Amino acid sequence: MPVDSVHAGPVRVLLLSADHRTACRIEEHLHASWSDVHLVTHATWDAASTEALFDDPGCCVLLDLDGGAPPDDREDGLAVLEYVRMSAPKAAIVVLCARHDERLALSALEQGAQDCLLSTELEPRLLRRALLHAVERKRVEARLVRQALHDQLTGLPNRALFLDRLGVALERSRRSGAPPAVLFLDFDNFKQINDSFGHAAGDRLLATLAERLSTLLRPTDTVARFGGDEFAFLFEGLSTEREVVLIADRICDAVRLPVDLEGVRACVTASIGIAIVTDPTVAPEAIIREADAAMYWAKERGRSRYELFDEDSRRRARDRIDSEAAIRQAVERCELRVHYQPSLLLHDLSEVASVEALVRWQHPRRGLIAAREFMPLANDIGLVIPIGRFVLEQGLAQLVRWRARKPDMTLSLNISSAQLRDPALPSGVGQALQDRGLDPTAVCLEVAQRDLAEDPGSAITALESLKAVGVRIAIDDFGAGVWPLAKLRELPIDTLKLHSSFVADLDRSPRAASLLAALLELGHALGLEVVAKGVEAEAQLAQLRELSCDAVQGYALMHPVTEDQVHDMLLAEVA
Repeated sequence: MPVDSVHAGPVRVLLLSADHRTACRIEEHLHASWSDVHLVTHATWDAASTEALFDDPGCCVLLDLDGGAPPDDREDGLAVLEYVRMSAPKAAIVVLCARHDERLALSALEQGAQDCLLSTELEPRLLRRALLHAVERKRVEARLVRQALHDQLTGLPNRALFLDRLGVALERSRRSGAPPAVLFLDFDNFKQINDSFGHAAGDRLLATLAERLSTLLRPTDTVARFGGDEFAFLFEGLSTEREVVLIADRICDAVRLPVDLEGVRACVTASIGIAIVTDPTVAPEAIIREADAAMYWAKERGRSRYELFDEDSRRRARDRIDSEAAIRQAVERCELRVHYQPSLLLHDLSEVASVEALVRWQHPRRGLIAAREFMPLANDIGLVIPIGRFVLEQGLAQLVRWRARKPDMTLSLNISSAQLRDPALPSGVGQALQDRGLDPTAVCLEVAQRDLAEDPGSAITALESLKAVGVRIAIDDFGAGVWPLAKLRELPIDTLKLHSSFVADLDRSPRAASLLAALLELGHALGLEVVAKGVEAEAQLAQLRELSCDAVQGYALMHPVTEDQVHDMLLAEVA
């Protein structure tokens, strides 16, 4: 590469040498081969006089290790190198040695020098090339450091740099007594933006919001992107909790402002967790965990809000950590069980038409725990798919056994939104059915209406892939959420399972009966089987018969039972 192509523009060289003869010779070499070099010669160290020079990224310090002027120890040239490196972090450094000393040269390079030259073998072109290359290497190093410590999409500090700054803030806090505050932010509905507009639009949204959030900060504050849609803030010098809360309010308000995405005004909200440091000796990661725990609490309490981490939060955080570990151990130790909720045909309540597989946790101390108590947390920590696979395997194994006794016996399995997004689900279900020689129509996969509503387009595509396997599809808890009825005809479904609230009000409200009748008529008009959930009384059964409901489920009729109890029921039917 030509020397002149390495660096465009003048280079400012600071020569540090106490040897007048060496300084003069180097100056002659530079001016002989370099017309636009700006040379500042210092026989002694004077940081104040070169402060402006060190702010210039095109600066190079040429340090004579043998003739330099150390600030504190004039007998150790490497002390000068360290001082220069700390005082001039943007400057390239080239050291000069009067003798061959590989150990000294390596030490200089290890301490941050870009090159090491022999002062006795210098010639103008070599010196110029060395300085130009040193400046370019320094710029590349600086660029790599920035890339390593900053988020590429937003340009904000990343997690590593944030933790470093938080560590420095904690050190200052130990001296001053002023506690720093950390805010952890997560956008509430960012996935919907990605799903609706695409990931490129989602990236533009993040970049816009990052720029907007940066305008709220003082020069001493930090906002960092941790990845995905998670951001963290560091504030110092706030005297009261109220100041922190006001900042959180301003951040929430700023996030709520719409962002233009391809002509559409997209809106998101944010949940924020706040951790105010009470013990400056704590590790930075622990503070992040506290703010993160408070953020999750904000989400659980309704989203688009902030929560402070306090003693209750600390207890919840500990409980959550303990629960996460316990759930992981439950999977590893095979503590999960599958029970089965029978569905009964209304025209013959003595016959079990189908069973719904329900996961349970056989806790060593608490006994049998229902899915609603641990599956939300299992979803948060990524265990839903392996647990779903376990339920599928267990349920199909029992279905083979039951169909040997009752050939038309069917099994229903609940599919979560995480499973629905798993591209391997259709092939996994198909393979499991094939391995056991089961007719795919003997299995019904149930998807809650609220999960379909998260992303209707993707949900329909996923259901079509599952339907291609041959299984039947049901919408569970139908009527409990928002779903355009016009889209109902687009779904490749076979069954509607009505939310239990429709049955619960039957004996108290005439309107409830009318609404239920309309839903049953709608389902039958679309050629769908309709199942009523939550049947608890004989009067409800009578009304459902009059309305021509197909099947029912309810604890008053039959509680979830074990696989052996299902087998016994089928034996009783045959007898």
